[in-house]
Amino acid sequence: MTATALVHDLGSLAEIPAGEGRAYDVAGRQLAVFHLRSGALRVVDAVCPHRGGPLADGQTDGRVVICPLHLTAFDLETGCAVGAAYALATYPAHVDEAGHVVVQVPA
Repeated sequence: MTATALVHDLGSLAEIPAGEGRAYDVAGRQLAVFHLRSGALRVVDAVCPHRGGPLADGQTDGRVVICPLHLTAFDLETGCAVGAAYALATYPAHVDEAGHVVVQVPA
């Protein structure tokens, strides 16, 4: 973690079923948190940069999320759109000892 990152506890991982995403307001940012079927977490901007689609509602296969408004796929690891010039910010996240999702966002 860098000195310019803030750590936020988003609550229990149990609130996000495996294979789904949820949107959170974190420090004035809308974040989409995905609990992948593998158990991994991925956190990206929650709003599609193309048409403002709610990415937490998109379908995911564990590698990408599909925008529900225009079907652009975004790589959950890098934030880059597949075959398009759009990109999302990504955020480091982990599950702490209490089973809570913890995410880092720039200060």
